[in-house]
Amino acid sequence: MKFFKKILLLLLLPLSPALPALGQDYPSRPITLVVPFSAGGPGDVIARLLGSSMSATLKQPLVIENVVGAGGTLGTNRVAKAAPDGYTLLLMHVGQATAPALYAKLPFDPVGDFAAIGMVTDVPMILVTRPNFPARDLKELVATVRAQGDKLTYGNVGLGSASHLCGLMFMSAIETKLTPIYYKGGGPALNDVIAGHIDVYCDPATGPTPYIQAGTIPGYAITGKKRVSTLPNLPTSAEAGLPAFDVTTWYGMYAPRDTPKPIVDALVDALQKALKDPALISRFAELSMTAVEEERATPAALERLLKLEIERWGRIIKDAGITPQ
Repeated sequence: MKFFKKILLLLLLPLSPALPALGQDYPSRPITLVVPFSAGGPGDVIARLLGSSMSATLKQPLVIENVVGAGGTLGTNRVAKAAPDGYTLLLMHVGQATAPALYAKLPFDPVGDFAAIGMVTDVPMILVTRPNFPARDLKELVATVRAQGDKLTYGNVGLGSASHLCGLMFMSAIETKLTPIYYKGGGPALNDVIAGHIDVYCDPATGPTPYIQAGTIPGYAITGKKRVSTLPNLPTSAEAGLPAFDVTTWYGMYAPRDTPKPIVDALVDALQKALKDPALISRFAELSMTAVEEERATPAALERLLKLEIERWGRIIKDAGITPQ
């Protein structure tokens, strides 16, 4: 028995010095940052801005890979099944929290299969309508929608999309159902709002802002807790009299489960430094987004938020009568 113990110790000794090097040598090659949505959308823009800034700290490029399909679950699953070595990461929005209520058989556990790195940004939504909609403010809009109900349409970009979730929250807040019209992307949906083909639309602020600024379509409320600098005269939903209409498309960064702590720590450090980068903060502001504070760009903060949001959206989706696919 003593002989075998000595042999075991001899086998383990050479491994010991290599363990600290795992974090010290990371990263030694480019890192893939998976975005589960198409190029050009808000998530893709955020990833490219973030990747550029984080690369300065990590001394390796972050290569953006758009893995599109199934409401973001294809790209998310790709990261869940990747090697836990810090070279495949995920940037995902609130859909990480809504997936359990929307899909009956997920190929991954949104909490258990990931190592949280930290929150990245909050992107408020904006409630807009077709150009000739008969409402001057949110109060009149709510009254009109309640009066006409499902005779009115609302556009969204499919199950689990930000526009879909915002529509659910709006209908929940005013206790009225509209008729959904589904689109393959935010661009076509916004174009149909501008053309007057759909009545109501709720989109991340990055999309409708220039059209509201130009007076092409009316904006009624920012769905976050603060106004945005790009539309300083547009009130929040709470200011406009509908505090229950509170929805923000937050984004978080994740690595696969069992990613070693030294690697997670290196990524957290790079993320926090990027979110203090004046160039990134300025660009985020131009797009009506806010870089989160350092205390929110941590694994613990993202884990807490994710669990709370899973519970919150689970109730909203169930109350909306949506059957998991």
